[in-house]
Amino acid sequence: MKNLLNRLINHETISKEEAKRVLVNISKGEYNQSQIASFLTVYMMRSITIEELEGFRDALLELCIAIDLSEYNPVDLCGTGGDGKDTFNISTLSSFVSAGAGIKVTKHGNYGVSSTCGSSNVMEHLGIKFSNDKDFLKRSIDEAGICVLHAPLFHPAMKNVAPIRRELGVKTFFNMLGPMVNPAFPKNQIVGVFNLELARMYGYLYQNTDKKFTIIHALDGYDEISLTGNTKTISNTTEGMLSPLDFGVPLLKQEDIYGGDSIEASAGIFMNILSGNGTEAQNNVVCANAGMAIATVEGLEPKQGFEKAKESLLSGKGLVALKKVQELSKN
Repeated sequence: MKNLLNRLINHETISKEEAKRVLVNISKGEYNQSQIASFLTVYMMRSITIEELEGFRDALLELCIAIDLSEYNPVDLCGTGGDGKDTFNISTLSSFVSAGAGIKVTKHGNYGVSSTCGSSNVMEHLGIKFSNDKDFLKRSIDEAGICVLHAPLFHPAMKNVAPIRRELGVKTFFNMLGPMVNPAFPKNQIVGVFNLELARMYGYLYQNTDKKFTIIHALDGYDEISLTGNTKTISNTTEGMLSPLDFGVPLLKQEDIYGGDSIEASAGIFMNILSGNGTEAQNNVVCANAGMAIATVEGLEPKQGFEKAKESLLSGKGLVALKKVQELSKN
């Protein structure tokens, strides 16, 4: 590690193979906490290369506890986080709305590191059981249309990194990796990223897979469709730009989509929206993201996906999906 750190500090890059090996060695406990923290810090100071990102991804996918749910042809809606915008849990809400619309979802998530309340924080608060038991997850996706994949249960190799990430409390390259390492290897994916450079890197890496994907980045910095401006999209067929007009909705202000300042407050916003009591702005931003997932899986226009998502949310089908997972979690 000392040699690697010296090279990185001297602005050298490392190869895909070296990147993969260093993450495997971290998982084996071969480095101390200071070395790991230093390694993470280097990548806060400079951009990551495609080769490095690919090597890190390959290591995590190789080391993960994989779960085969391919028979459901599921989608994952996941953002990198790290955009510093403190929105409510848009992608998690969109996941339940998508499930309510009949799309199978394998929602990969984790506790918040650089945000107040990550996907797993709100799910845990709402009584969702985290499990890597295949029977439980299949029952969840069969009955609710969605299963929740809590990242630490599928990536035990990263137990040496988790406390360091928590203590650092800022985004690291693990934010970039999160959406890429869903242990169900879903063939459909909506990925929100925090900058355009990363959107391009994701696009390059995903072009070499058999996924149907849409990568999204709001040009004012959000790792999701924020409706506060235009959103860059990259898919396996095209690149484009989405505006609120494409969904038939008005432009939003940043304060319209702020989240809570605690896990309890975030869970309150979550339940309020899913129960059909959200503001028009909150409903629209959730349905825009769920709509893109539906459109990606079913080959629809964004507006058609948006309408399906709105029907799921306002009819209570998304809430039914959540209640079913809560019920299964009690058994």
